[in-house]
Amino acid sequence: MVSELRFDGKVVIVTGAGGGLGKSHALLFASRGARVVVNDLGGSMHGDGQSQKAADAVVAEIREAGGEAVANYDSVEDGDKIVQTALDSFGRIDVVVNNAGILRDVSFHKMSVADWEIIQRVHLNGSFRVTHAAWPHMRDQGYGRIIMTASAAGIYGNFGQANYSAAKLGLLGLSNTLAIEGGRKGIHVNTIAPIAGSRLTETVLPQDLLDALKAEYVSPLVAWLCHEECNENGGLFEVGGGFFSKLRWERTKGHTVRLGRVITPETIEAHKAAITSFAEATHPDTIQGSMSPVMENVQAGPSKGGNDLVDADLALGYEYPEMTTRYDQRDLSLYALGIGAGKNPLDDGELQLVYEMHGKGFVAFPTYAVIPPMQGLIDRIRNGEQAPGLNYGLDR
Repeated sequence: MVSELRFDGKVVIVTGAGGGLGKSHALLFASRGARVVVNDLGGSMHGDGQSQKAADAVVAEIREAGGEAVANYDSVEDGDKIVQTALDSFGRIDVVVNNAGILRDVSFHKMSVADWEIIQRVHLNGSFRVTHAAWPHMRDQGYGRIIMTASAAGIYGNFGQANYSAAKLGLLGLSNTLAIEGGRKGIHVNTIAPIAGSRLTETVLPQDLLDALKAEYVSPLVAWLCHEECNENGGLFEVGGGFFSKLRWERTKGHTVRLGRVITPETIEAHKAAITSFAEATHPDTIQGSMSPVMENVQAGPSKGGNDLVDADLALGYEYPEMTTRYDQRDLSLYALGIGAGKNPLDDGELQLVYEMHGKGFVAFPTYAVIPPMQGLIDRIRNGEQAPGLNYGLDR
């Protein structure tokens, strides 16, 4: 049986914790022994206004349950002030959950610059500001856990949310890089793409679905990712409605053209199946893995040439599997006749090449040695087998 995962002695900042997901996160952390900074500007879902009521209500609920919490009412764009609240109140910072967000949904055609910029400021820049302020303290103590909150809209796109989608996928890029930089210092950074009923989803989801998608179904994953026993770092997780999963990138096998060859749009058209098919997909998870096919092609050097029948780059160096062929004296005799032997039936030497029962013995042409391998290749072609780079068949 798994023992309870607790956060005794840990200090947790949750932004946008006055309601919805943030409130659920804060309550769960506090119930597990964490001291929580409940941050919430108290504005509307569109980013307007300010109020202390939301954060104060969550703090009061935590304290009534016997937990420790303080409120912070700063905008995430003033991330240093939020972190300073944690330091002034509890003396350290162990966990940052970047959850604060707003919406300005509108089709791209009708989107204003203000609609675009405020979403980037709150979601992307706000998460940067809070994380950047907490980062040196986590580095110094050799420990930290950070959560970025992305969205399915950022991963897959969603009509009317170009601003939101861009910011959310930007958070994934930020998280991936911080996971690399922080991993050596004991700082783990992960991203969640939650689906939950909140004021940010009530405009796009029906009420019955909102009722089923409780924020409380998301927070356990956040808590697990932020626990000291969790080794996940640089992960992207989809979560909601009791479903938990981890995502990864997938890439087609692709097609490589050796350097020095002419590459045209028609080249891409000719190989579009290999370029777009996921039948032999790979899953790169580092920039080095992503660049591997490119570097292999560079290291292979310039193309050795070829044409539409023979690709020298692929054909040279290929080793055929072991093949078995059969021949007899009849085959040897027909070969000799085919190359002009036996024209003079009175020539005893020529007869030795074409007559199996010759008294002095039947003699084979040494050049026949090239025929059995060719027969083996023809048999392979008939069976639909072809060596790489040899683009000809019995029909050509």
